[in-house]
Amino acid sequence: MTEHTNKQFDADLERVRSQFLAMGGVVEAMIQDAIDALAQGDMALVDKVREREKEVNRYEVEIDQCISQILARHQPTAIDLRMLLAVSKMLTDMERCGDEAEKVATVARRIHEGEVRTVPMVDLRHIANRVLNMLRLALDAFARLDPVQAAQVVRSDKEVDKEWKAALRQVISFMIEDPRTITPSIDLIFIARALERIGDHTKNMCERVIYMVRGADVRHTGAKNAEKQARGEEEDTETTG
Repeated sequence: MTEHTNKQFDADLERVRSQFLAMGGVVEAMIQDAIDALAQGDMALVDKVREREKEVNRYEVEIDQCISQILARHQPTAIDLRMLLAVSKMLTDMERCGDEAEKVATVARRIHEGEVRTVPMVDLRHIANRVLNMLRLALDAFARLDPVQAAQVVRSDKEVDKEWKAALRQVISFMIEDPRTITPSIDLIFIARALERIGDHTKNMCERVIYMVRGADVRHTGAKNAEKQARGEEEDTETTG
């Protein structure tokens, strides 16, 4: 490569990196606004989430096109190639996080505009804050190329799964005790499930960060193995926990 080509390549890589981080920031704001809309009944926040979802879609298309152009023009190798491949996969998970946030906002509108006023008191803010923190840590791990922090996020998804199951049990008990809560209870289940899915997508992105830095594919191998790979230790093929 000539010096000019090298500079262009570096600029193109930085563009992908910075745009992905910007996309993540938009998704983070969507999740926060969606859960605030549920808690406060502020329908202006629902509209804001829906507008931001369009912005996320634009980011996905633009970054994907940029990656394709870099691969065609520069034929990158080693960590640069892994970064591009990882971001290409992470784009899908990030966009789906935005989709789930929009679902939360849409259901929040339905709850607050519905005729049923008997809504069970189920606090979903804790699980929402947990997945928001996961996403922040995932973006930070990506920005700093920190596989150890990424592995911590992979493990923390187990706690989100526990909270989702606890919320489900709580909502079901409300439905049994008071049939008037059935309709809003089902809506709350949809919201809790959407938040749990955001946790899953964030975990997927962190597995890609580990691949990007270490070159190790830790999907479906368990949190313990992800942590070992993140530290640069040998794979334990028998580890699944």
